Amino acid sequence: MSQRLEVIDPATPPPVWASLRNEAEAVSRKEVALASLLASVVLNHDRLGDALSYQIARKLGDTELRAMSLRDIAKQAYDSDGTLVAKAEADLRAVFERDPACKGYVQPFLFFKGFQALQVQRVAHWLWEEGRETLALYLQSRMSEVFQVDIHPATQIGSGIFVDHGTGIVIGETAVIGDDVSMLQGVTLGGTGAERGDRHPKIGKGVLLGAGAKVLGNIQIGDYAKIASGSVVLKPVPAGCTAAGVPARLVNCPTCEEPARSMDHTLAEVVYDYVI
Repeated sequence: MSQRLEVIDPATPPPVWASLRNEAEAVSRKEVALASLLASVVLNHDRLGDALSYQIARKLGDTELRAMSLRDIAKQAYDSDGTLVAKAEADLRAVFERDPACKGYVQPFLFFKGFQALQVQRVAHWLWEEGRETLALYLQSRMSEVFQVDIHPATQIGSGIFVDHGTGIVIGETAVIGDDVSMLQGVTLGGTGAERGDRHPKIGKGVLLGAGAKVLGNIQIGDYAKIASGSVVLKPVPAGCTAAGVPARLVNCPTCEEPARSMDHTLAEVVYDYVI
């Protein structure tokens, strides 16, 4: 039976980078065939930002933008904005704490494309804010090609985000995502047509977005709300409520206290008789 490589105490969590390196060393000894990979991606670096830069370059480098050039761009972002590393640490913790299939930090860092795509978007967002929009859009394009995750570089995303599986996620330019949000594959945060300006959803803190959920338009999804899998939401959802169905209806208010952390996708048996 597989066991997690560490147990995290939420009150006093160990440093993410130290834990990641320790895990990488342990895996290198156990899986010699992966020792070179773990050395190049994790163990040869002194800081998490440097390892992230290498990983992004390794994944997205191509004939148009060579890996070394991409690595320099990512490193510039991490050196210039320390919040990017802090957010990456919080994202890694979120994966470990919320994904029962995750046995440590090495797995998401090396293999989970939801986590990796999110880190690419964070670098692309830094470029966008620096006025380097064309390069930011290039990273978005490569992210979509490699990970099947399409997040506009202008999207504002908080920390502690868990992107599970990742495949088919689409998030528009003016979307805003609060801290501690969890989302599964096939989520769309999009517009309702060809309107311009502020046209995408605003997702509050601690929201859970189920697989295939579609939230469309410049609407607010309140803190700690839950959007059930396969739902189509076109109107605001109050804080602490669950919306489900096509079109979405409120099915319980309040929902569970922290749905994004508990990953509780269950629904109440009593459904309100109005459409949101």
